[in-house]
Amino acid sequence: MTVSYMFAMDEARGLGYQNRMPWYLPADFAYFKQTTLEHTVLMGRKTFDSLGGKPLPRRRNVILTRDKSFEAPGCETVTSPEDAVKPYRPGGEQADEELFVIGGAEIFSLLMPYADRMYITEIHHTFEVDTYFPELDRTEWKEVSRTKGPKDERNPYDYEFVIYERAAN
Repeated sequence: MTVSYMFAMDEARGLGYQNRMPWYLPADFAYFKQTTLEHTVLMGRKTFDSLGGKPLPRRRNVILTRDKSFEAPGCETVTSPEDAVKPYRPGGEQADEELFVIGGAEIFSLLMPYADRMYITEIHHTFEVDTYFPELDRTEWKEVSRTKGPKDERNPYDYEFVIYERAAN
């Protein structure tokens, strides 16, 4: 029964520019793949389009869209945030599984009330962006893990993999 966010952002909470990630960070791609393989990923239609309009392999792909007629081969579609998370809440058919919400910004805003955990790659650089992650109320989240990733010949920026869990009320 876990709804998790998985994304990378820059120091200004920037997520993307013109429906693309403005950075290339192979370590983040590997972390994303390792963490989400064999799980369900939920994304908005624009994020799906930015992935080339194809489902991510070895994952159940669900697209949240307002367009009731939207179809994508190899993907499921839902038209409301409630329908997207219902199977992962107590009593749902996937209540024992982790759902990974992978973007974009509008989807993150819509699903924030349902989020239990966040896997964030914090990139120590500021990029030209036009899309931002919503401001977090830090009193609602506790950091449970932080792993530093240094800049090297393959990864041109310092970064950290950080996991937050929703704080108990």
